[in-house]
This record gives sequence, structure tokens and C-alpha cells, in this order.
Amino acid sequence: MHIIDMEAGFLGAVPIVGATVPLAVGAAWAARLRNEDKVIVAFFGDGTFEEGVVHESINFAVLHKLPILFVCENNLYACYTRLSDRQPDRPIHGIAAAHGCQTSTADGNDVQAVYAAALAAVAHLRRGGAPAFLECPTYRWREHCGPSLDDHLGYRPTGELSKWESSCPVNRAAVALSTTAEGTQYVTVAEREISAEIESAFAAALASPLPRASDLPGYLYA
Repeated sequence: MHIIDMEAGFLGAVPIVGATVPLAVGAAWAARLRNEDKVIVAFFGDGTFEEGVVHESINFAVLHKLPILFVCENNLYACYTRLSDRQPDRPIHGIAAAHGCQTSTADGNDVQAVYAAALAAVAHLRRGGAPAFLECPTYRWREHCGPSLDDHLGYRPTGELSKWESSCPVNRAAVALSTTAEGTQYVTVAEREISAEIESAFAAALASPLPRASDLPGYLYA
């Protein structure tokens, strides 16, 4: 929730729903004032789109034609409440269009589709176009907060999870890449390197000493 990596251009994630959106708009506003060649990207879910500050932020961004791309990862649920129980039957990107955004959609489980849509949106912004809004329908497999499955709670229709699991974006990308020998080799190497990275991270964590009380006020961004 509180990760920041300035070297990677990641300004931070905060626990308040929707709070990263005005921060992103502020970064875009700063880039405009400084004449910096930057495009800012804000990621959020369908539940966040119900927060008032999101609409205020989009309004401000459109008014000042800021270089920002809003990406809505629409996974149909906010915690345990389905989208149809929270919002009327209209596309989320349609509301963004009404605000004045340049809108587009892409299958959130299709890596290439999202990549192409993002490239087009960023190119549009670099040409000085209106703020862009990309809606990507996708799905959350696991519980709202944690690593476990929670389909047994009964808040999702029977069979819905298995249907979306069959559209796994990682598997789809692997299948698409594996149509050529070069792509197959890439998948094999990527799986090996990712597994090694995960194992290394666990090993480093387990080998690390326990935190000291004196470390409590340290390692903070200011």
C-alpha cells in the first residue's frame, strides 16, 4: 500500500480508495508547469470510479489538457459487491467521455490488446491531446485482500470464476508466443528467470535478520 520508487517513476500507492488519482493529476499538472516531456498514468478499479475525487480530478485534468492517462481495471467487483449492484447499466468509459476524455477500451486479459491501446493513448497525449481514459475489463480470481480463493463465500454466480480463469492473460500470452520457436524459447526462459527471482526473494527474506526497534522511523520517503 505504501510503496514508492522514484527511480522507476512510481510516485506511490496509498490505502485511501481513489487517493492516487488526484496525486497523479498533480504530477501531470507539475509536468505541464515545468514543460517536462512526461505522460502520467493512474491505475484504479471500477469501485474507485465511484469516488467523487476521481471525477473532480478528471474534470481538472480535462480543463487544463494535462498529459495523463487514466486506466480503469474493471474487474466487476468492489470487495464483495458486484458492479451491477453499485452502478447503473452504462459503460464506465462513457462517463469519462462525458467528462471530455479521449476514451478507449481493451480486453484486460489480452496483453497485446492492452499494449496497443496504451501505446495509442500515450501517442495521443504526446501530441497534446485531451486526457485519455482506457477501460480494461478483467477479473479478480482471489479474495479481495489476501492470497486465498473465496468462491465458497457465494457472492459470485456459480461458474463465473472458472469462466474467467479460462481466459488467463498469462496463459493466453504464452500460447500466442508459442506459435514460433523463438516465442517458445522466450516463454521457457521467462518462466525459469521468474521462478529464480521468486526463490531468491524468499531466500533473502528468510535469511534476513529480524527488524530492530531502532529501524522503526527509518526508510521513509520525505
